[in-house]
Amino acid sequence: MAAGRARRTSLKGECVAVDLFTFVGMYERVVGTAEHLLAQGVAHAKANGVSEAEMLNWRLADDMFPLWRQLQIVVDFPKQWAARAAGLEVPAAIEGESTAAELAAGLAATKIYLQGLKAEQFAGRDDIALTVNIGVMEPTFPTGQWVSVFATTNIYFHLSMAYGILRSKGVQIGKRDLFAGGI
Repeated sequence: MAAGRARRTSLKGECVAVDLFTFVGMYERVVGTAEHLLAQGVAHAKANGVSEAEMLNWRLADDMFPLWRQLQIVVDFPKQWAARAAGLEVPAAIEGESTAAELAAGLAATKIYLQGLKAEQFAGRDDIALTVNIGVMEPTFPTGQWVSVFATTNIYFHLSMAYGILRSKGVQIGKRDLFAGGI
């Protein structure tokens, strides 16, 4: 198996190769989409006399994170999981509430971080055991499994929640806006 490729088993029991470095480009596109969604939300709020603070505190449900927290996770997870996968020091998470400008700056910084990563940093790392504290447990999985299943699912979940929050508040976005960061 080529360096940088993880072996995964499909639902049919077939071996499927996963190149960890491809997730870097995917995450960069997600961050670009989040930048677009944030800009659309800010423009909508401004056009409708909604304060930035109110907009950033919009939620889909009372027990869910507000928009600012959903976007913080989209700022943090792509660079943190890419760093873990490459065996690098994990960048610190954003702490506390963020303004739209801080979120935009964080998204831009995440894109720059991801653009600085190289394929060779991921070579041979897919089967390395990685133990991560995720709050309710501290499981150990191969790095490729963490990235391809846990990290990617969470990144897309929080991006989708940000999209859903904005749509529920009348922001004129649609499915094509989920590809604003590229295809």
